[in-house]
Amino acid sequence: MIGSILWPMLAQIGLTFFLYAWLTVARTIAVRNGETEYACFVRGRDKPLHVARITRNLANQFELPAIFYALVVLLIATGRVTWIDVAAAWVFVAGRLIHTLVQTLTDNVPLRGRVFMINFLAVAVLAGHVVLLAWEGVGR
Repeated sequence: MIGSILWPMLAQIGLTFFLYAWLTVARTIAVRNGETEYACFVRGRDKPLHVARITRNLANQFELPAIFYALVVLLIATGRVTWIDVAAAWVFVAGRLIHTLVQTLTDNVPLRGRVFMINFLAVAVLAGHVVLLAWEGVGR
């Protein structure tokens, strides 16, 4: 099971790498098309909307996903990964991918919030398991 939970973690890392590449291309195209100048990226403002959406989503990859990474590492360290953990990890990654699509391609904030709840609940499942493992450790 330990190896199985590495795949969703690597998929999440892959999504983050993809966003870096997409942002680089989007910025370059925006400058070439005269939508902005490179200087706007220094100040972090006055970006074209499509670039700002990608930028914000990339920043989001270092919020809840940071907790996801920590929980996966803790589960691996304990050697107590279950199929529920693996399923929750995949639900999280699928939710992050959907969240990315909604945030970068639409202005639908309510939908983005609902999708975020999927991510949050998946991480809550992982956190709950880690808490149970810690609780078991206290009794020993």
